[in-house]
Amino acid sequence: MTYLVLARKWRPRSFDTLVGQDHVVRALSQALTTQRLHHAWLFTGTRGVGKTTLSRILAKALNCQQGITATPCNACAACMGIDADRFVDYLELDAASNRGVEEMTRLLDQAVYAPSAGRFKVYMIDEVHMLTGHAFNAMLKTLEEPPPHVKFILATTDPQKIPVTVLSRCLQFNLKQMPPDAISGHLERVLEAEGVPAELPALRLIGQAAQGSMRDALSLTDQAIAYSGGNVSEDAVRGMLGAIDQQYLVRLLDALAANDGPGMVAVADELAARSLSYAAALGDLAGLLSQIAMAQRIPGLPVEDAPLAQDIRRLAGLFSPDAVQLFYSIALHSRPELALAPDEYAGFVMACLRMLAFAGEPQELVAMPSPGPVSAVSLPGPGRRSESASVAPQSVAGAGAAASPSGLPPSGPAAARAAAAALQRGAQRRPSGEPRAQAPQPMAKSPSPSIQVSPARAPSAGLAVTRPVSTSVAVQSPASTRGAAVSSEGPPWHVDGERKRPAPDAAKSAVPAGSMPQGAVSQAVPQAGPGRADGNSQGPGDYFESENPAPPDWQPEPRSSEPLRPQPRPVAARVASEQDAGSGSTAGLAGSSGPAGRAAPGRAAPGLVLDEPWPVVATRLPLRGMAAELARQAEWVGIEGNTVILKVATRALSQGPSADRLRDALAGFFGQPVQLRMEVGETGSETAYAVEQSERQARQKQAEQAIENDDFVKTLVTEFGGEVVPGSIRPV
Repeated sequence: MTYLVLARKWRPRSFDTLVGQDHVVRALSQALTTQRLHHAWLFTGTRGVGKTTLSRILAKALNCQQGITATPCNACAACMGIDADRFVDYLELDAASNRGVEEMTRLLDQAVYAPSAGRFKVYMIDEVHMLTGHAFNAMLKTLEEPPPHVKFILATTDPQKIPVTVLSRCLQFNLKQMPPDAISGHLERVLEAEGVPAELPALRLIGQAAQGSMRDALSLTDQAIAYSGGNVSEDAVRGMLGAIDQQYLVRLLDALAANDGPGMVAVADELAARSLSYAAALGDLAGLLSQIAMAQRIPGLPVEDAPLAQDIRRLAGLFSPDAVQLFYSIALHSRPELALAPDEYAGFVMACLRMLAFAGEPQELVAMPSPGPVSAVSLPGPGRRSESASVAPQSVAGAGAAASPSGLPPSGPAAARAAAAALQRGAQRRPSGEPRAQAPQPMAKSPSPSIQVSPARAPSAGLAVTRPVSTSVAVQSPASTRGAAVSSEGPPWHVDGERKRPAPDAAKSAVPAGSMPQGAVSQAVPQAGPGRADGNSQGPGDYFESENPAPPDWQPEPRSSEPLRPQPRPVAARVASEQDAGSGSTAGLAGSSGPAGRAAPGRAAPGLVLDEPWPVVATRLPLRGMAAELARQAEWVGIEGNTVILKVATRALSQGPSADRLRDALAGFFGQPVQLRMEVGETGSETAYAVEQSERQARQKQAEQAIENDDFVKTLVTEFGGEVVPGSIRPV
């Protein structure tokens, strides 16, 4: 006896056994019950959703010997003949092989004759979109006004190719793809009736692989029975389909949560060892992330009997909702990129590393100091050629660096002596025959906070050393009050990868001529970046230069149009003037607070002071993404000790790593570690977002008033009947 495949053996024979098409069954059943029968139906949908099956059930309902009914008996000659495909008044036509006008004309010529054995002649045309244009035109008249004993059932997988003249003459029903749960439930009933043991996870895998097609699911079930030897197990089905074990994806997300790059690459290697599809892995990863997102937002999900329910709940607690959405987007967009990658392995690994890059804290780009000698001391003088000497990285710090366990730059007399010794060693590395410059000798202590030395001999021109360390030492020659900066903070600030040239004007305003005695070595720290007390808009790292005029042929380096990235403010320690030195003030010491009232990093401070409005500070913090949005929508509450208190309108905004990133940015802003406490409540107009909206509304109102007061617009409105289109005014 010939074996009958499951897809044919278990084809539904009545409306109540049809799975997943309740909307079509309801419409057809009520039409049959009330005898409101149309003469043409069009069933559309993908393969295996029941178009042909539905047409056979409808033909049986029309020709059943018990009468027109929504529940055919399946026992009369008409019902059994239609099921066996031998009923003379039910004709299935394949439009792919009978697509010409001649075949259509021959079919319509037979339609005028009365049915032989049934109540109606039913013509079922499958894949009707394959007919030619002439064939469609030939059937239009008959399709619109057929004989009373003729019914047309059209089926297609591509309704867009059917002329609208045909669509307008039919009742169209769109058959849906079946959900995996409905498919697995139907397969469970079929295998139970067949007496084949099966595991529910295996049937779920088949339901997902069928992609909404019941016929494909039954065909895969036949294959699984043969592959597993009559026991449809999960391992057998997974091996047959080449499906990805979900535990691989769970391990991948665990490694992502732990910021473990080697662990993620190890999972990719295991997938390659098993010859599994990386495209399928990214698709399953997107599905797993969608379940995690639903578990975060919808209480009660996933259900207890769902696969990986415990792992999904655990992963939902490891990632923030915004991170899950980002990873989901990366997984989706990485699938088509696999075809562009050198190979699928590289594309999958890069997708994993992309998730890992966005999962970690954002790292600012900094210039790495090069090993060995990194700077040069230039000693130009009148009537002599320039001399250059390399300065080793340890030459300025000296013993003072070892005495700074906090990582702060060395300061005080020890640092000044170390800097002077470094300059002396640099001057000694000159070409033979040049006069040797003597080392500067320290002078008596001055009441000024700056530390002074008196050089026995020094060049008459300015002296500049730029190195990646943290303080600046200004040296003045006895011939003039010109100072030269020895920078000891690194790396220097950059714009578009190029060093930012210091501003001479800022140096003139900050260190006036004659403010320090000759031969003084004064500690000078760069002013703060955005929002300085003097209103200057210079960015971070505006190191002061001497008052020497630039050479005639010197041209300033072109500045990039891209603005400087906001950075944490450095300590704003000012250079003491002669008046401060005479009064014995210590306001300019690096250990004291700067003009903004903030203490130097790593030094004790009596408290935190916010010297600017919070909306202004929030927009200047070096934040991106959700952390920047949190700062913009947060309202300033106050400070308790070293704890900053902010208020947000929604709790979800303040959860996850965004609050930690905001806390770190505030620590850099205040110059010392701070704690952050988020309160949930209604916010007012004291947020950066509210200020921005208020300014935008003010600009919009100003633009609308300008249009209303414009004489030309008034003329158009009064004399020509014009009107201003609402919502079309935009401020510029």
